[in-house]
Formats: sequence, C-alpha cells, structure tokens
Amino acid sequence: MNRVDVIIPVYRPDKRFFTLMDMLSKQTVSIGKIILMNTEERYFNQLIYGTTFKEKYKNVVVYHHSKREFDHGNTRNRGVKHSEADVFVMMTQDAIPADEFLIEKLLAPLQKEKTAIAYARQLPRKDATEIERFVRSFNYPDENMEKSEKDLERLGIKTFFCSNVCAAYKRNVFVELGGFVRHTIFNEDMIFASKAVRAGYSIAYAADARVYHSHDYTNREQFQRNFDLGVSQADHPEVFEGIPSESEGKKLVKLTREHFLKERKRKELLKFYVNCAFRLLGYKFGKNYKKLPRAFIKRFTANRDYWRHYQRKWEVSGIDATKGYGKNAEKEGE
Repeated sequence: MNRVDVIIPVYRPDKRFFTLMDMLSKQTVSIGKIILMNTEERYFNQLIYGTTFKEKYKNVVVYHHSKREFDHGNTRNRGVKHSEADVFVMMTQDAIPADEFLIEKLLAPLQKEKTAIAYARQLPRKDATEIERFVRSFNYPDENMEKSEKDLERLGIKTFFCSNVCAAYKRNVFVELGGFVRHTIFNEDMIFASKAVRAGYSIAYAADARVYHSHDYTNREQFQRNFDLGVSQADHPEVFEGIPSESEGKKLVKLTREHFLKERKRKELLKFYVNCAFRLLGYKFGKNYKKLPRAFIKRFTANRDYWRHYQRKWEVSGIDATKGYGKNAEKEGE
C-alpha cells in the first residue's frame, strides 16, 4: 500500500473540526491527502477565517458544492475521484480519533487479500447519555471481527454492517464493484459492503481502531433517522430483502432492559422504551414510504434535499431523449 488518503464530507463544521485535523496530523501512518467535500462554502470560510488553517494543514484540499448537490453516495464517490491512494479512509466531521494509531489499526486487516473494508470502533463521547453508551457498546464491542458471506445465516443483516463514520477501503475493490450507490438517502456504506460480501470479499471490524462518535438524538430525530433507514432498505431490496434485520433490534432491547434493571435505573429504562417506540415507528413508516402522501414524507424525513432529487428523478424518468425534449406527437405531426 503506497499511500492513504482521508475523505471527509463536511457541512457547517464547528471548532471540534480542528481537533479532528490535529489528531489526523499525529497519526503513526502518514496521510497523503485529506480531501474535504464541503457543503456550502460560506460555512467553511466562516470557521477558518482569521486562522492559520491553510498554512497548518498543507495536505488538506477542499472541494465545495451546494446543499442541493449533496448526496451520501455520490458526494463520496466524487471525493474518491480526487484521490489516487491505494487505500482511502472515509470519515465524518464529528468522528475524533481516540489516539494516533487509528489509521495504522485500520490498515492492518486490509493486509489480507480478500478483506475489502475495515471499519472502526465508535466510542461514546464524554457527554453521551447512558442509553447511548450502552447502544454504542452493543453495536461496537471490544473484539475484532471478520465477516463474509458464510456468516449471513448466523449474523443476518449485521454481516453487511459497516460505518462510514470511519472506514478504510481498498481502492481497487471499490473501483471493481462500482463504488457507492450514486443516489441514496442513507446506508451507502452498508449497500457497498453487501456488494463486497456477495462478490466474495470480507469486511473487518477493527475494534482497536477507535474514534469518539455519538449522538444524543431527541425522540423526533431518532424517528426521522430510522424513517430514512427504512426508506433505504425499501429502495434496495436486492440488499435487504430476505435477510432478517429486526432480530438485532430485539436483541438490543432485551440486553438493555437487563442492564437497566440490574443497575436499578427504571427511569432510564422507561426513556429507552419510549426511544425504541420512536425508532420502530420511524423504521416501519420508512419501509412503507411509497404508500404515504408526499406531505407526510417531508415531515418524517431527516433529509429533505434527498426528496428534491427523488422528485426530479421521477419527473424525467419517462422522457425519451431520442425524441427531443419539449416535443410531443401532436407537434411533430403538424
């Protein structure tokens, strides 16, 4: 592996972004380029105005686009095109490396020929709620794991689980499999991971590659997030249909219930039950979004811009470009 680049979609960054840049500059493995795919130039300029950002981080390159142009899959694909590295690491702006060994530990599993992706462990931030802490420990345990097609029966949908909060990709495999799905509301990482698994590759969970990343979503925000999750699964039956996914949710509820009862924290357990109800409702509505009025969808989603793209895609889907735009049979016969 000759070089590693890091690709980060950015939108309205705050001062924590400088901490991310500092930690990336301290890695034991030298990073070639840090490619920032920034949404809305003015917000980025507001953050770095009056600082020595450009002088301090000389390997950073920034590409700006509008909010309407952003797409979880295609924006990242464009970032990859700006890189020539053998391996690139996808990150989000709110993921902070826990130490200077993050990149080194992510690269280690990729030494295996058939390992296509390695994703990091996500640790809760100091201000994370107890519920969030437990959920993080459930989704990101402290043991390494290698997942392949033979694990589908045992792990179900979790075989495809992978997070672009922090994940390293082999470029040759990424190109071979066509990159991320071009237009998606969510889950571009899992959709690509499913293609890799189906193609005979494996996915590594590198528990010793660690980032601090957690969210304290309100119940409404959790509903919206899970609505978008359901939409992504409904839109990609080739990935999710026929593979059980609800079992992981049931397992999480069971273990969390046992944890809070053991700790005698019934108030936290009640909060968790309410949170789970919002998660489940959002997910179910998302899975059945095609039956909902468009007004409901706009209220339920966390990503309204996606639906503008979706509407445009629907509007042009029936156009035959060979006949010329703006023409119809009556006019052609005049």
